Amino acid sequence: MAVNLVNVENVSKVYGTRALLDGVSLGVSEGDRIGVVGRNGDGKTTLIRMLAKLEETDTGRVTHSGGLRLGVLTQHDSLDPAATVRHEVIRDLADHEWAGNAKIRDVLTGLFGGLDLPGFPQGLDTVIGPLSGGERRRIALAKLLIDEQDLIVLDEPTNHLDVEGISWLAKHLRERRSALVCVTHDRWFLDQVCTRMWDVQKGVVHEYEGGYSDYVFARAERERIAATEETKRQNLVRKELAWLRRGAPARTSKPRFRVEAANELIADVPPPRDSSELMKFASSRLGKTVFDLEDVTVQAGPKVLLKHVTWQLGPGDRIGLVGVNGAGKTSLLRAMAEAAWTEGETQPVGGRVSVGRTVKLAYLSQEVGELNPALRVLEAVQQVRERVDLGKGREMTAGQLCETFGFNKEKQWTPVGDLSGGERRRLQLLRLLMDEPNVLFLDEPTNDLDIETLTQLEDVLDSWPGSMIVISHDRFFVERTTDRVFALLGDATLRMLPRGIDEYLERRRRMEEAAAAASAPAPVAPKGGVPEKSAADQRVAKKELQKIERQLDKISEKETKLHARIAENATDFAKVAELDAELRDLAGERDELEMRWLELADDA
Repeated sequence: MAVNLVNVENVSKVYGTRALLDGVSLGVSEGDRIGVVGRNGDGKTTLIRMLAKLEETDTGRVTHSGGLRLGVLTQHDSLDPAATVRHEVIRDLADHEWAGNAKIRDVLTGLFGGLDLPGFPQGLDTVIGPLSGGERRRIALAKLLIDEQDLIVLDEPTNHLDVEGISWLAKHLRERRSALVCVTHDRWFLDQVCTRMWDVQKGVVHEYEGGYSDYVFARAERERIAATEETKRQNLVRKELAWLRRGAPARTSKPRFRVEAANELIADVPPPRDSSELMKFASSRLGKTVFDLEDVTVQAGPKVLLKHVTWQLGPGDRIGLVGVNGAGKTSLLRAMAEAAWTEGETQPVGGRVSVGRTVKLAYLSQEVGELNPALRVLEAVQQVRERVDLGKGREMTAGQLCETFGFNKEKQWTPVGDLSGGERRRLQLLRLLMDEPNVLFLDEPTNDLDIETLTQLEDVLDSWPGSMIVISHDRFFVERTTDRVFALLGDATLRMLPRGIDEYLERRRRMEEAAAAASAPAPVAPKGGVPEKSAADQRVAKKELQKIERQLDKISEKETKLHARIAENATDFAKVAELDAELRDLAGERDELEMRWLELADDA
């Protein structure tokens, strides 16, 4: 039977006049892999912070099992800005110790692309202070994953990771023995990692078995049943009210009872769901030409990102664009957008971008600072247009449109500068779609959006008839909204991938293996004519290396248990001496294995 690690009993949390959590009771056991979903602001982060005892509850209690080893990744790291990456992640381990640890090598390679941290100016000796938020977050994640824990709590771990990093993290977490509680908007990641879901809605947490796909099916069924029950209640209410209108409520006690019965009947009827239906905007008709790229070269400063690219975006094309960071995805979109905005006058450094005459482009960039922070939400929308023609004689005002995007009357008078990241992203989308474009460039559109808003955006894009290019690390969103995937693999070319992101990951893996083989020093035949290592010898060495790594992991586990037993028997000197002797034997065995590992590493 699985050991219970954390208990949440009848917990409530109130901010101002709003109850984020109301009488929530949950549990986390060994082996649990729990994904936490819900709308922005509904209490997901508050729930996991209380679960980790980083935040106090108003009522109820949270209890941890004795000796619980807990690892937490919050949205704001606690790294020392004066420290180096080496100090924070590897601490005081000698090079041969951490290099001989399979887990450390796997984490560094998975999160940073190599043991020497190729994206950092001084590698492991880079000082943390000047680094970007995304780089700091990866360092904090690496620091957490290198340790052993009974329970890992992660808040948006996929932020700032590319498609490859997310794929590696999912595999890594599946293979760990630690229990997991994870808040993320990445639905592909939830499906790959989680076996249970917590849905935080209006102060209540609904539990579902399975990953994200199972959760969607189960939630749809729950809402269908709820809708059926609500329809029955509404029918009864209508009958009651019709009877009351026909009768004389003030004349006898019976009608008064009926009034009370009617009030009781409608008291538990849930309020209308905040469906926030997004508008399906009319689009202008596109001609035969949308964007034609002929022998185009794109540069960012002195760096050439793309060379001699010939490509076409046609009417109704829905393209997903993936690639390594810095390969030129955003630069390509900007070059195309500048050609459209200047009617072909601004061109890339090489080649030509031809733009169709009927193209009306909307470009959602990664930055959300484009809006004037002093403007009110409603004013920002009215800047685009006051009213929108919905066809068939119907129209809506800017205020009504704001409400459909989740901005109620009070929120419409909030300054843009006071909006959260997700709200500003929503406002940007509203402004773009209000202008009735027929071509969309979406650069990381899923940033800061919760799953409910993402599904609403996908619903809009499903029936949107224009051409579209999407850059996103959200694999689910790319696969859901686009028909074809093109990749920038870092070699200055643009390739179509018939098998989509799976093919992209395979190609990237092959490229990394080829680069590693090319950078390895050429084997030199030793004096005396001794032949160099054959491929068979290398395979044997590699197998032995893997065996040694497994043995080293087991020794580390035994050492941890021995340290715990020494602490338990601190007053029994004979027992401590016996355990210490075992510990020394293990240390000797570990030293021998590490020396052998270093010898074999040259041959594998």
